[in-house]
Amino acid sequence: MKNFWQKLNKPILVSAPMSGVTDAAFRKILAKYGKPDVIFTEFVSVDGLCSEGRDELLRTLIFDNSERPVVAQLFGRNPEHFYQSAKICKTLGFDGIDINMGCPDKDVIKQGAGASLILEPALAKEVILATKKGAKDLPVSVKTRIGFDKILTETWIANLLECDLAVLTIHGRTKNQGYQGEVHWEEIAKAKKIAQDMDVKTLIFGNGDVKSLDDAYSKAKEYDLDGIMIGRALLANPLFFNKTKQVHDLSTEEKFSMLIEYAKLFEEIFKGKKNFSEMKKFYKSYTHGIKQGAKLRMEMMEAKNSEELFLTLQRYDLTTKFLD
Repeated sequence: MKNFWQKLNKPILVSAPMSGVTDAAFRKILAKYGKPDVIFTEFVSVDGLCSEGRDELLRTLIFDNSERPVVAQLFGRNPEHFYQSAKICKTLGFDGIDINMGCPDKDVIKQGAGASLILEPALAKEVILATKKGAKDLPVSVKTRIGFDKILTETWIANLLECDLAVLTIHGRTKNQGYQGEVHWEEIAKAKKIAQDMDVKTLIFGNGDVKSLDDAYSKAKEYDLDGIMIGRALLANPLFFNKTKQVHDLSTEEKFSMLIEYAKLFEEIFKGKKNFSEMKKFYKSYTHGIKQGAKLRMEMMEAKNSEELFLTLQRYDLTTKFLD
């Protein structure tokens, strides 16, 4: 197997697949300003990739070579669709494929996908085996949680580790916790011990409320993990993985120039196929601590394109460059 994971220095730091966040434009900014060891796409529906609407979804799987190694994340519950989708990802040139078995979103759960697969361990295995068959020599990994409505680390993690995965990333909460409450890092450490006892080569990564680069390294060491996945912290800090400069080290103009660069990339890549309003999720973190921040944010929300966003920021003397 062409397993790039085994060639990386530990601890391995990776960006999380986040729906509506880690699109092609965001990932390109991440790769330029603070590249992690591995980048993940947004999750993509295998049912959609096996439907007549696949062309729309393929836009989600656009990637730039600067992102490599880059992993496509898939979600669903139909093994045959995972097989066909893995073949598509292989053809597109991805370095690996990840299966989402942890998303707590109610719409995903209704489909019997994401964290719902924790309740169907036999089907979860079928999905993994089908994906591996379609992926051929690409490494296959899984992102999951420690349980659905209760902690099931011993049985659920052991079930997955029987499938010879390249990586198993574990968010230290149950599905019912969502993104609230305690992250059970001791359960993630327990998963690493299970992998050692089973004598498998699967790398164990931890995920959940990691606040900084130092925090990531600290948790990897404390809980004896092979890697750490960082998610929501990236919204406020696209320089999270940069070892020499963090977002708080940037001048106000540098910070907002980066936002404009991202906005222009968003337009260039998606060419109107994604609504510019999707940029709004980033505005709060960029305006935090800025004088008249709330008023500025409301005006930014009205911008319909990168040029209008730039003009809004210029009125507040926050940036002077509109990149060519």
